[in-house]
Amino acid sequence: MQVSDQPWLVLLSVVAAVAGGYVGLRLAAGIGAATGTRRRLTLAGAACALGAAVWAMHFTAMLAVRAPFALTFLALPTLLSFLICVIVAGVALHVASSGPLTPARLTLAACTLGAGIFAAHAIAITALDASARVSLTPGFAAAGLVVAIALCALALWLAIGQRDRPLLAALAFGVAVAAMHFTDMAGVTLAPRPAALLAPALSGGIVVIILAFVIFGVLGLFLLLLVPDRVEIGIESLKSAPAPTENDETAVAAAAPASGIDADLRRGIYAPLGGAGAPPPRLAEHLPIERDGATHFLAVEHVVAVQANAHYTYLFDGSAKLFCPLAIGEVESRLDRGRFMRVHRSHIVNIERVTGFKRSGDSETVELAADEHYAVPVSRSRAGSLKARIGEKNGGPGPQA
Repeated sequence: MQVSDQPWLVLLSVVAAVAGGYVGLRLAAGIGAATGTRRRLTLAGAACALGAAVWAMHFTAMLAVRAPFALTFLALPTLLSFLICVIVAGVALHVASSGPLTPARLTLAACTLGAGIFAAHAIAITALDASARVSLTPGFAAAGLVVAIALCALALWLAIGQRDRPLLAALAFGVAVAAMHFTDMAGVTLAPRPAALLAPALSGGIVVIILAFVIFGVLGLFLLLLVPDRVEIGIESLKSAPAPTENDETAVAAAAPASGIDADLRRGIYAPLGGAGAPPPRLAEHLPIERDGATHFLAVEHVVAVQANAHYTYLFDGSAKLFCPLAIGEVESRLDRGRFMRVHRSHIVNIERVTGFKRSGDSETVELAADEHYAVPVSRSRAGSLKARIGEKNGGPGPQA
């Protein structure tokens, strides 16, 4: 018997996949900026959200199947399909967020995630053995796998790569899961099983109840993540506020408790869910860098310049560029505006390290004190402000081009 579906349940399954994908990929975008326990918790939350999205999509779509006999599901494959997808999604997100999203890393992560979706679907299909004999068509299954990998690559690139677009990424992920499922199901035939198996099975009614809790939970997190964080508002306020003086920073440090959490905040580490519920960020004394597979910290006083690189940045300490997992906006919010200035959409400089300006046609660069010649482009709209600030520090009109 060929499979046909109820349209409204098919639509609900796609909505569940997109919403769960948004939650998981939104969390995944913050994995690279977190360290230690926060990184592990964020990774686990993202993996569980993606696993729940795949699981909810599959079984909602299975409930949409119109069959002349009642469908029941074996308990073990039903649970195992969820666990497999969570584990594989965690591996894929760890690979994608371990550094810059190079083509090789993106390909490996996409193949892993697509294969995880395919494996979860294949295991979940075996749950129908409780009430039906299932026949698969290998060609449709292979086509579904290829589609899943391709769309997973697009979703990861949008969420973690060069463009942070969580809604588009979630849409790509939801379509990947749905396309894989329905492509494979196009080659599935079901035949009623004359005798029920002795293995524990779940009726369609029980599965509906479980799905209701999962989908409502996923949609609730989806709506929660759409609400702007108070921390983001705090960052904007911090940018527009006057730069704190040295005495102000000393007073804040003396009044703050000497705890591990305080130390983490002063190093520029984030909480899961984009920092929801955390106190407003303070000026950092250190910024995280990654080298040799481990996280280290660079003192802010050694930072000469900051350069954006997609979702990440490079910190220049006068002799080398060091990979930093934070976005340039996050780095800027934790730097002393009295010492650092955003001179270009992709560059921040330490004003105290500026040695001169150079003009070439309509473009202008600022030269910085370093072991070797190092210059940074300056936006025309910010060149005057930079020269004025340098002049204030030096007690003169500032360097000339």
